Amino acid sequence: MSEKFAKKRISLFETSGLKKMLRSRRLHTVCESALCPNIGECFARKTATFLICGDTCTRGCGFCGVGRGVPAALDDREPERVSSAVRSLRLKYVVITSVTRDDLPDGGAAHFAATVKELRENAGGVKIELLVPDFQGEEGPARIVIDSKPDIFSHNVETVPSLYATVRRGSDYGRSLRLLESASGSGLRTKSGLMLGLGETRTELLAVLKDLRNCGCSILTLGQYLAPTGKHIAVNRYYSENEFTDLKNEALAMGFANCASAPYVRSSYLAEQMI
Repeated sequence: MSEKFAKKRISLFETSGLKKMLRSRRLHTVCESALCPNIGECFARKTATFLICGDTCTRGCGFCGVGRGVPAALDDREPERVSSAVRSLRLKYVVITSVTRDDLPDGGAAHFAATVKELRENAGGVKIELLVPDFQGEEGPARIVIDSKPDIFSHNVETVPSLYATVRRGSDYGRSLRLLESASGSGLRTKSGLMLGLGETRTELLAVLKDLRNCGCSILTLGQYLAPTGKHIAVNRYYSENEFTDLKNEALAMGFANCASAPYVRSSYLAEQMI
């Protein structure tokens, strides 16, 4: 994969209409905050991954384009506005994620649950995927989100354990696996994703896939890491299309029910087609 592949055209025409609607409801999307390369394609299809609990993260992961700082207080009306946007877009499937809120006692868990409740009651049977942070390993907050019963419970391990110190500062690999295992053990369908090209070895990568299967994870996404800016961790290498296909076959052979594996795949990309 060449350096040229890292550039993907984003049409302002494709994104402007949905952006106006989101701003009118004071809503954020991870598509915008994380500088996702698929934003034009997804916004043109009127799909988005809603970012709740504000747009400022309390951590500073080396790969992520979301801003870090001191977040504002939670907005209790946000779940209602998300539901309104989902109705306006006539979505059949919605992904809800958040910034990491280590400043909150429950990490934003009750806010996730409130959003699910609002969608269940007022958004016409929409399927709900939650892409959650690790809640610092606390069982109580995790249980609040699990008990809200989303259709898909998603948490990304992002990379291999040896790279956590630089890639996922403040996170813990074992903690992430335990969160997925708890959700899977409660009967939820679970999903996780990794970015490739940060310096992992194939042996390390396959070991992570086995760990995910062992904790009940059934849906997997694999995509090429692309640095959001020059200040973020640099790409170590680019994977070829054939390598992504080979890894997908490996994952399916391990027992994953579905695996999206390609350079521009992100955890929420075409999520409705993964279930």
